[in-house]
Amino acid sequence: MEMNSQFWPILFLSLRVSGLAVAISSIIGLPLGVWLGLRRFRGKSILIGLVQTGMAMPPVVVGLLLYLLLSRSGPLGSWEWLFTPAAMILAQVLLCLPFVVGISMAAVAAVPRELQWQLRSIGASERQSQWAMVCEARTGILLAVATAFGRSLSEVGAVWLVGGNIEGQTRVMTTAIVLETGKGHFSLALLLGAVLLSVALAINIVIVRYQWRALP
Repeated sequence: MEMNSQFWPILFLSLRVSGLAVAISSIIGLPLGVWLGLRRFRGKSILIGLVQTGMAMPPVVVGLLLYLLLSRSGPLGSWEWLFTPAAMILAQVLLCLPFVVGISMAAVAAVPRELQWQLRSIGASERQSQWAMVCEARTGILLAVATAFGRSLSEVGAVWLVGGNIEGQTRVMTTAIVLETGKGHFSLALLLGAVLLSVALAINIVIVRYQWRALP
């Protein structure tokens, strides 16, 4: 099989799975991260501890738990998601979500509270003052999404366990790199590795340029 016939399906599937996983993680995680960054309540430290634990969770553990849940004998076996892109997306959502929540929470919490008090003193509503704080933390929020995308795109263990690395169906760039390296097909492995690095570099360039433009 020619290299191009393998490369493009792998690339497109990788981008589709990672893109959907990051989109879902952002829709759920950004509001939760902003809420945790703005609010003070009893039990907040416990939630933060859970988020930080999720950030340190080994991907293979997440993959194993999902495998057991989605297997035919598992409680979610009726979904028939195992060894499908849907299972890979679910695994990446679980891995990316703590990063989106944790980084966006830290970005919002880092904005000085004095800004909110000043805005309230000149007549801004609570919602308006909170939105202003979120806007001040926009570079950190963007970093949360970019970090999640990099985390998703570079994942191997969990997606291999729940996806099966099936050619033409669930094979993505990271699993293909491991497989092709083991088979001695270094050309395709190096090409996929170069694409991964290029995507990561492009994301970081966008973030850095945006951060410089956001500076006063």
